Parts: sequence; structure tokens; C-alpha cells
Amino acid sequence: MADHDRSSWKDLLGDAVPDVMAEEIDLFETQMELRKDSKLDEKVFAELRLRRGAYGQRYDNGFRHDGEKSQTIPFPSDLTKGPDTFYQAPGMQRIKLPGGKVSTDQMDVLADLAEEYSDGILHITTRQDIQLHFCDIEDTPDMHRRLAAVEITTREACGNSWRNITACPRAGICRDEAFDVTSYAEKTAWHFMGHRDVQDFGRKFKPAFSGCKQHACGLVNMHDLGLVAQTREENGETVRGFELWVGGGLGAIPHDAKLFDEFIPESEVIPLSQAISRVYARLGEKKNRNKARIKFLVAKLGIDEFRRLVLEERDKLESEAAWTDWLPEARDYAEEYPPQPSGDVVDDPGEAFEQWKSTNVYKQRQDGFSAVTIALPLGDITSQQARRLSDVVRRYASPIMRATVEQNLFIRWVHDADLPALFVALDKINLAANGGESIVDVTSCPGTDTCKLGISASRGLAGELGPLLAERGLQFQDDVKDMRVKVSGCFNSCGQHHVSDIGFYGNSRTVGGYRVPHFQLVLGGEWSNNGASYGMPLGAYPSKGIPSVLDRLLEIYRAERQGTEKFRETMQRLGKKDVKERLKDLTAVPSYEEDKSYYTDWADSREYTIGDIGVGECAGEVVTLTDFSIAEAESEVFDAQVLLDEQQGDADIREAYELALKAMLSAAQGLIKMQDPDIADDADAIIASFKKLFFDTEVFFDPYAKGKFGQYLFTAHEEHTDAPNRDLAKQRIEEAQLFIEAAVACHARLAESAGAA
Repeated sequence: MADHDRSSWKDLLGDAVPDVMAEEIDLFETQMELRKDSKLDEKVFAELRLRRGAYGQRYDNGFRHDGEKSQTIPFPSDLTKGPDTFYQAPGMQRIKLPGGKVSTDQMDVLADLAEEYSDGILHITTRQDIQLHFCDIEDTPDMHRRLAAVEITTREACGNSWRNITACPRAGICRDEAFDVTSYAEKTAWHFMGHRDVQDFGRKFKPAFSGCKQHACGLVNMHDLGLVAQTREENGETVRGFELWVGGGLGAIPHDAKLFDEFIPESEVIPLSQAISRVYARLGEKKNRNKARIKFLVAKLGIDEFRRLVLEERDKLESEAAWTDWLPEARDYAEEYPPQPSGDVVDDPGEAFEQWKSTNVYKQRQDGFSAVTIALPLGDITSQQARRLSDVVRRYASPIMRATVEQNLFIRWVHDADLPALFVALDKINLAANGGESIVDVTSCPGTDTCKLGISASRGLAGELGPLLAERGLQFQDDVKDMRVKVSGCFNSCGQHHVSDIGFYGNSRTVGGYRVPHFQLVLGGEWSNNGASYGMPLGAYPSKGIPSVLDRLLEIYRAERQGTEKFRETMQRLGKKDVKERLKDLTAVPSYEEDKSYYTDWADSREYTIGDIGVGECAGEVVTLTDFSIAEAESEVFDAQVLLDEQQGDADIREAYELALKAMLSAAQGLIKMQDPDIADDADAIIASFKKLFFDTEVFFDPYAKGKFGQYLFTAHEEHTDAPNRDLAKQRIEEAQLFIEAAVACHARLAESAGAA
């Protein structure tokens, strides 16, 4: 907790904080006081603090960042009356940056906050936010006021509302864009912040703007609402508009966005977004959070019916000046930049400069200017670096930086003549690493470092893989340099593993009675074209063996590549069966006595564990039956993936769909055999028994997904169809994979419980 009077910043800033923001922050501070006095329900307060961007975080090493022994109270604690009982275990503060925009002055304030209230680290997220970890909740009102004084908000950085709007960091300088989407993203973000029509969602809502179709800067395909800049010629004039997409998303079960309209006029961006929000608020799931994202509503209704309802809603809206009064400003948006080069002379910047220039410098469409990627390992920058970077940027570039979806910072409008001097200045503050936005620039979510849902150490693995690839100079090798490697700590894809060439997400296995951290390998994602397609899981591999898995995949690609094939194309041509067979030996885990390192995770010396949930009994011979059934399930879901990849017609789609359901039934049957070895093969009997013995009792209840994996089985059975389309088959395969992972975890918990008894 920062050592200062809690009222000091409120008094000091005074009129610097806009009235609306000041009122919101004062209200939140009052809500905190009510919660401390037990006059506000914890569930209500949880949503209120989340809408201010104040998260709980995993924090299980027993110490506060100030060195004092922490209390064992999770964040948020069950608060009780009295000023001494409001202590919270450290949490995380998320800070919204619409379109990733952050000025040098704002960066200075962010650096101060990280140093005073956090651990001195600013973390860039894959949604162009900034996060501060290890914060005390009682400091949040002061933090919010200081942010508001420089026009930054944390409003709805989390919660069931519009999240941060992402947009191309190259907007305005891109050689391929239709037009600059910067102001469109920014104005739309501020319009909907606190808007009455975005307060009643069942889950979060993530929008994105892209200036073109072919690049990945906006990743429109994986968003709830995506807008791609377009122009048309009408009556001899160029008219601006957008291609509108809805219903995309990653998470446990990724969905491709659906095309709502090939072209909407720029004047319709806000009213149509408002109509979409109203339909989602009215018809979206509210009781079952696992089905509450808009992607499920679009899938349920179908895009044609969803479109009809939205257009009907649009017609009901009364016109507002706020829909369009900002358009002239948006069309004329321009950033200031140094009118002349600095004049700083560097005689010989050396080979390191040429390497950095080849990977981190982007030639703007404006003659004589370039933009530069500041590569941030794991998305982290220290407070000292951030301040010194602001000074460097003020001298050599536009004072507006952009956070990127690959967890870097992007600076623009650098005179080409200043590139050597800029490199030298960046090198002095250790921010001149090459390989930005290349294969060595590995993206990762927080994983087990701070996230409560983390299963495996994604940051630890990414921190290992990035330097390993860089040491081999892969960022300079044409055949692999543009590949993407991304890591998530669990199935939720916060690390974007679904849209990478090679993706990994955390899971676990039990070997010889010990937990072993693993990562599921995902192949087949497409990063370009706005994250055009998603990869699918290939198999689980021990965490400590992942560098070998990555090496083997690159070896296979280089040996089998034909012509100018991309990695994804080569893997698709070879097929999942072939690739999986070539990786088979890497699934092996040495015994605990042989190599204990496999039983710890990256950057963590402790023996690996994910905690215990559920109770149950098993006998030795029954465990064998269960293992056999789960292995059968894994084989069935893999065969389903292969069938879908190699589909020759509707029959293959139908068979893949059926195999996915069969795989879930096999895994469920395997668990049931722990108590009833003679369970019949009949689907109804399996489901009834699974529900009674494992689901209703919450023995199967997975802590990470709050029970939704079990629901996948029931939904697949109840909504069975004889004519599935490819999207539904793919969804069922993804659900089956996650159901099997949950069954493996449940089996391990029960086995451990029996061993302890």
C-alpha cells in the first residue's frame, strides 16, 4: 500500500479530474466504504469493482510485494465491519487504452502509478490494455483519479459490458489500409462507456476496428463486434464505411465471426452497434454464464435472424447528434510529429542496428518516415524504462504511442534520418531488442504467475522459448521469421494460441501419482487476415518437453515444405495423423526418481500442483478401466479432428460430429467405472449415471470453468442432430477435447484422494 494520505490526491487534483469521472470515482469509494461496513453484498461489490477494472489475482507464494507476510484471504476477502479488516490480498488493476493509444504524458503517469502502487512493472495485454499487478484495492480510488487527470479511465475494463476497443497500431500510416480508423475506435469507445444500453449483458463484449482485411492488427474474426474499413465510389465521391462482423470469439470454444453486412456507412457505426448491444442485452443468456457471450446467441439464432432483429431494433432508435457529430474530426484526424529530423548524428550504429532495422522498423506510407516496434518480452516494461522511453519518443517521434495486440509498444512518425539515433537511445534503456512481431516475439497470458485460472506456467514457457529461438537467429530467416508462437496458461486463449502457427495451452497429467504440468499443442491457426482461422488441439506434451516439441515441428516444416508453403499449409498437407506420429516420443515423461525437473513448471522451483477439488473412492483394478476409457476417448476425438480436416463431404462432417459425442461418452463412462465397472454402453444410461454420480455432486466440477465442461455432454446429447454443419461439428470436437481434459483432471483428483486416504 502506498505510504500517503488517502485524501491527498483527491484534494490535490481538484478540477483536473473531469466532473463525470470524479463522480464515478467518488461513488466507487463510497461503495468500498459500504462494503467494509457490510452494507453492500459481496456479489454486488464484486461486479462494481470489476467494472472499475479491479481484479483479483492468483497470489499463492505467501508474501506481499512489500515483503510482509500476507494474510490467507483471497481477493476480494469476505469483508467484515471495521477499518482493520478490509485488507485484501494483492490484486490487479486493468487500465483501458482505446485503440492502444497512450501519450508520453500519460505514460509518465502510468509509470508513477506502477512504482507507487504496484511492483514497478507495466504489463501490456493482448487487448492493448495496461495492467498493474500486486495492487491494494484501497489505493484504487487514488489511482483512478490520477489516471482521470490525464484522460485515462478504468471504467468497464472488466465486467459484463463493452471492454476495451482494440484497433490497428498502424492506423494512419499503414500502406494497405482503406483509411485511418483511430478516431472511429476512440470515439466509439467513449460513446459506449457507461452507456445505458451496455449495462445488462450476461457476459463481456469485445469490439475491434481494422483498417484492412489482410493483416492481423485488428483480429476482427475473433471479436464480438468487428469493423473493417472500406471505401466505395458513390456519385463520383469516395465514401467511407465498414464491413461489419459479429459473433466471433476465442475462449474455450472459438467461433468465427459472421458477416453482418458488407458495407455500412460510417454514420451507422454507433447506431448499429447500439442496436446490436440492445438485442444482445435482451436475448443473450443471463443464467448460464457459459453460454452468455454473443457468439452463442448468433449461433443459436443464425446470422440471418440475428440481422433481422438488429435492423428492427435499429429502426426503433431515436436519432442522436452524438452518433455523427464527431465524424468530421475523425476524417481529419492527424498526429503531431517532429517537423524536422533531430540532427543527432551516429557515425556507425553497427550490425546490431541493421538487424533491429530489418525486424522492428516499418516503412510508413508517408515518404521519409518509419514506425518502430518496441519489443517487450512477455509484455513487460519497468517504470524507469517507461519514463525514459517517453523522453526518447518526445525527441524522435509522435508523442502518441500505441500498445499492440502482441504485447509491444509501437512508435510512429520517426524521420528515417533519426533511426540510428533512436536505436542508440533505445539501446541505452534496454529497449532495442530485435525480432519484434516475429517468431521470437512469443506472446503469453499471465498464466500461473497471477491468474486464478492458470493451469501451467505460460509466462515461464514463453520466457524460455523466445530467447531460445532468438539465439538461433530465426527472426532473420525468411522461411520461419513471420511465424507466430503463442502460449496460454489454460484453455481460454488469452494468449491467442488458437490463431497462432504453433500454439500451446496449459493442462496437467498425473504420472506415477505425481502431477505433471503439460501443454496442449494447437496447430493450424492463421494469424494473418484478421486471425482468419483457428487451430485445433493435437495432443498434450509435458511442459519441460515443449522446447523439443517446437524444435521438432520446425524440423518437420523445413524438411517437408514445398515451394513457398507457409507452416500452416505444410502441416495441413501432411495431416494431423502424420504430425502426431512424428511427435509421439515427446509425450513421454520420465519417472519422478529419474528426473524431478519434469514435476516442476517453468520459472517455479516448487513441486507442481493445481490443488484438490472433489472427493471420491477408487480401487486399483477400476483405475485401469478408467484409464482405458479415457485413452479411447482421446483417440476418438483425435479421429474426429482428422475427419473434419480431410472432409470429403457431408458424411465426413456427420461422422466427425458423432465421434465427438462418442468421445465425451467414453470419458464419462470411464469415470463412472470407478464406482460401477459394469456401466452399460447405452448413452442415456451413461449420462444419467454421470449426472448423478459426478455432476450433481460436483465431483466433476472443474474449478476453472465452473461446471461448464460437464454441461457440454448434456447439451451435445439433448441437441443431437442428424444433419450437423461443419461449424457445429467443429464446436462439438472442441467441447469434447475440453470435456476429456476435465475428466482426466477429475480422475487424477480422485486417485490422489484415494491415495491420501
